[in-house]
Amino acid sequence: MLVVMKSGAAPEQVERVCQEIRTLGFTPHAMPGAGRTAIGITGNKGPVNALPFEALAGVEQCIPVTKGYKLVLREMKPEGTRVQVNGCEMGGGTNFTLIAGPCSVESTQQMETVAKFLKDQGVKILRGGAFKPRTSPYSFQGLEEEGLDILKDVGARFGLGTITEVMDTGAVEAVEAHAGILQIGARNMQNFSLLKRVGKAAKPVFLKRGMSATLEEFLLAAEYVLHGGNHNVILCERGVRTFADHARNTLDLSIIPSVQKLSHLPIFADPSHAIGKREFVEPMAKAALAAGADGLMVEVTPDPDHALSDGAQTLNFKDFERLLKSLRPLAQALGRKIN
Repeated sequence: MLVVMKSGAAPEQVERVCQEIRTLGFTPHAMPGAGRTAIGITGNKGPVNALPFEALAGVEQCIPVTKGYKLVLREMKPEGTRVQVNGCEMGGGTNFTLIAGPCSVESTQQMETVAKFLKDQGVKILRGGAFKPRTSPYSFQGLEEEGLDILKDVGARFGLGTITEVMDTGAVEAVEAHAGILQIGARNMQNFSLLKRVGKAAKPVFLKRGMSATLEEFLLAAEYVLHGGNHNVILCERGVRTFADHARNTLDLSIIPSVQKLSHLPIFADPSHAIGKREFVEPMAKAALAAGADGLMVEVTPDPDHALSDGAQTLNFKDFERLLKSLRPLAQALGRKIN
């Protein structure tokens, strides 16, 4: 059940509702919004009696929740969650944010070159993998701790926010100390121990959809993070596995409006991993913008053909400049601002 407070309800009225929820042995999750506060209830095994709450001062209505996910529901925050990182606001429907950088952190020089280029293009968040989950055990696995140090140092020197993948619970503390956003990759979308752990983190979480995950499974994975207390979650569609053999995966753009109908969380698209071919990244990036995505994650590096991982899907600097040029008029026509 969701307890929706009246517009302008006093903090003590919100706390009174939370106290009542705790008295019943359940856990309250208050989520202030632009016009009102909604309070989710978790821990109950069945329906919660609404009558005691409807009688409390400041309560507007109680909404039954029949789905397995509660905290990610649009009803919790109708205006949408906005995640702030490095002065960059993601979500809310107006901004269209680009996260860019190489698949893997390979060296300080490489990251400095990329960071300078992206900063000049107006990009505010730098990506780079320090720990790389690879299909083959013989492929480059990342620089690990050294990669984290490089990413943190370069991001700080160029004034960029940073994002990198965390692969297991034991690495969360180190990644959180080095990066501004913790990424959960597609292979770990249902690593429930990891989801619980990042739910206790102080940094935002960028959650990628699993390669065969349904919409419900995707939202339930996000629910784990919010249930842990971390409400700064960004979803990402990165392609699902289908019968198609003309691309690495199939970019499921239909999930973008579907997520936005059901959930208040921002949703990005990752055309690089979805398509796997750099020449198709630009058209699919434009399609994601047109579909209403809150932003993109795009791989870019100076010399993709010699990258240690995923070079075939990575843009060079000229390609990225062309991508930005093609996105700007479309964003303007849609009333969006590239962030």
